[in-house]
Amino acid sequence: MLRGRTCVAVLLVAALTSIPTTVAIGAEVNLYSARKEKLIKPLLDRFTKETGITVNLLTGRADALLKRLQAEGANSRADVFITVDVGRLHRARVAGVLQPIKTPVLNQAVPQSYRDPDGYWYGLSVRARPIMYVKSRVKPSELSTYEDLGNAKWKGRICIRSSNNIYNQSLVASMIIANGEARAETWAKKLVANFARSPKGGDRDQIKAAAAGQCDIAIANTYYLGAMLTGKDEAQRQAAEKLAIFWPNQSERGVHVNISGAGITKSAKHKQNAIRLLEFLVSDSAQQWYAEANNEYPVRPGVARSATVRAWGDFKADSLGLAELGKYNANALKLMDRAGWK
Repeated sequence: MLRGRTCVAVLLVAALTSIPTTVAIGAEVNLYSARKEKLIKPLLDRFTKETGITVNLLTGRADALLKRLQAEGANSRADVFITVDVGRLHRARVAGVLQPIKTPVLNQAVPQSYRDPDGYWYGLSVRARPIMYVKSRVKPSELSTYEDLGNAKWKGRICIRSSNNIYNQSLVASMIIANGEARAETWAKKLVANFARSPKGGDRDQIKAAAAGQCDIAIANTYYLGAMLTGKDEAQRQAAEKLAIFWPNQSERGVHVNISGAGITKSAKHKQNAIRLLEFLVSDSAQQWYAEANNEYPVRPGVARSATVRAWGDFKADSLGLAELGKYNANALKLMDRAGWK
């Protein structure tokens, strides 16, 4: 439920460039991250200042980084892999590039539903994927559940990303788990029939399309709306202000949520430093910074949310163990294809 030192340099590298080997062995940790530089560098700077451990950072797209880890195998210099969505974390585990770890700090900080049961990965932040509606064209009383979005009354009124988007794949996986594959497929077909346009663009594009009158409802992760509301782009802010959040399925399982997360690589040469980094990332101070910087929900209970997020109110989140979503990813992909979800 969601309610409420030595002078060290952090080396930032462009995606898929080689990590340097000039740093002294033992005082470093090598990180492959699918999170953007601005969303991770300040925390790495803090970690280095507090521990004296240099963080060598390589950023890139999640799928490309996973492929690189697989190709490098035991020779990989990576110690930690950070990515978004439990579907990708599950793929990394299945690919054999992660190793299990369990520490009292991690197990206490990260709720059971937000970590792999065997310790292959741990959540670092939480995001919700609710219904967002145009305030001038939709009344909250008209909304209820994800399932209701298949109702004919929403025909031509829904904007959502394509089926190749991992966030939507996990959403559909949650529908399979909740309702069974047959009912989830029927729902997906009806949902597709209600699309206002062929899926295109990212979550921000769905929000902007709704604000521009192309649809009345957008399905998007909460932190995108938060970024638009608090960013420097005036047009995006004005677009975001036209929408409000509706928390679906509150009388039953709750809102679909997901995570960004991290695991220790199987090839880790600096395992203890890697563990220290993960434990730092779930500390109160790191969680607080991340909540403010990216408008995501802290994975650690009791850490305050940003003012923007608090303004959206409290909600009941699906208590499903997120490891289950990864297990159903392949089923979700096939289902979406059968439903005509492009």
